[in-house]
Amino acid sequence: MKIERGVIVTDGYGKTSVPGIYAIGDVAGAPMLAHKAEHEGVICVEAIKGLNPHKMDKNRIPGCTYCHPQIASVGLTEKRAKEQGREIRVGRFPFAGNGKAIALGESEGLVKTIFDKKTGELLGAHMVGAEVTELIQGFVIAMNCETTEEELIHAVFPHPTLSEMMHESVMDAYGRAIHI
Repeated sequence: MKIERGVIVTDGYGKTSVPGIYAIGDVAGAPMLAHKAEHEGVICVEAIKGLNPHKMDKNRIPGCTYCHPQIASVGLTEKRAKEQGREIRVGRFPFAGNGKAIALGESEGLVKTIFDKKTGELLGAHMVGAEVTELIQGFVIAMNCETTEEELIHAVFPHPTLSEMMHESVMDAYGRAIHI
């Protein structure tokens, strides 16, 4: 069985280099998260059954830290995107500019978005603040649906909510922030 850096190498469907042997979860490498392992399991079983599942994209797995304030992210960091030679736009929006965060007494934090300047592709999102482990899923869905910054700008978010900061960080990336 092929192993690299202490983990079993798979093909994105759980299949290893040994016919009939599959691997998911921590033995298949980072990120070592329960929700990643569960999703790998579904993909693996569907592949075994011949159902034509999607290939696992580890870049679209949200990472969440359950502390105070919470931390959540998905995709590339600004640094990693630049290392890949991408031209990027970065948007930021502070929790202090959000009425719901202020009302909750949770005005410390930030939402940051990274977009490919040429294609509008959402490359990553990073959040620190109240309930961001719940909010990150909006960016995960946007990445999976290959939503562009323009489509996110046109989305209407309810007010007052913490989720509207997602919209504001996108608007900021394009010089269109309205609440700062």
